Amino acid sequence: MAAAAPATLGALPWLLALGLLHPLLVGSTGAAVETEADYVGLRFFQENFPAGPKAAETEAGEYLDEFEGEAIFQVDWAQKTTSWRLPDFARFATFEAAGALGYLSGIKNNLEVLMALSNRTRGQSAAPSAKVYPKYPVETGDPNVLICFLDHFSPPVLNITWLKNGEVVSEGVQETGILPSVDFAFRKFSYLPFVPEEGDFYTCRVEHWGLPEPLTVIWSPEESTSLPDTAENVLCGLGLAFGILGIIVGTVLFFKAMRMTNRNTL
Repeated sequence: MAAAAPATLGALPWLLALGLLHPLLVGSTGAAVETEADYVGLRFFQENFPAGPKAAETEAGEYLDEFEGEAIFQVDWAQKTTSWRLPDFARFATFEAAGALGYLSGIKNNLEVLMALSNRTRGQSAAPSAKVYPKYPVETGDPNVLICFLDHFSPPVLNITWLKNGEVVSEGVQETGILPSVDFAFRKFSYLPFVPEEGDFYTCRVEHWGLPEPLTVIWSPEESTSLPDTAENVLCGLGLAFGILGIIVGTVLFFKAMRMTNRNTL
């Protein structure tokens, strides 16, 4: 079931060709049985995708399949290969990149027609929301991963830059491809390996056509409470409380037992 595109789509320098959202159908007797599992297909092509504010602009496209909110595989127009995001699917399924590239070629053709009809007028952009958080509970000196999550943006063109204490860092940084979100928008994740140290601060800087200036989200280890320490403190507090309660109850029972013994003696 193809999702209808918004009326202003033809005015954008990108084209969301197909947004499939339907229950996965399974069955062993020829009769399809409907399950609650969601399978999403995203195919888009855009005229350009700048790698930086002053970088050369090149065409970009993506053919992606998603299952239950997780990307299964994607074919990138530039790389021309199939990348499996969920390796388990690759054990029993294959997908030839050539088929996806042919599909994207058709979208590219449609995009050129739509841009000509719209006189290359750019439509309204939706700015991304951004959130930064650690993958694991934060412990000083223990390796961890910072995640920058961008959501609800369109068109699917943005640049993500990580900074540590104001200095750009790129070593070890990984990003997902463009993922589908709600209302014909998109989302994306960027990952930065780091070792938490007191006094350090990290910044996820995002550039997008919908932003008048770069969006920055700052995170520091001090902002994240260590979950193991918190749990340990709670357990210690509960243990101390139960210990004190035990002493009080024990003392009361001891004196009651003494009184009963004295009465029986009399």
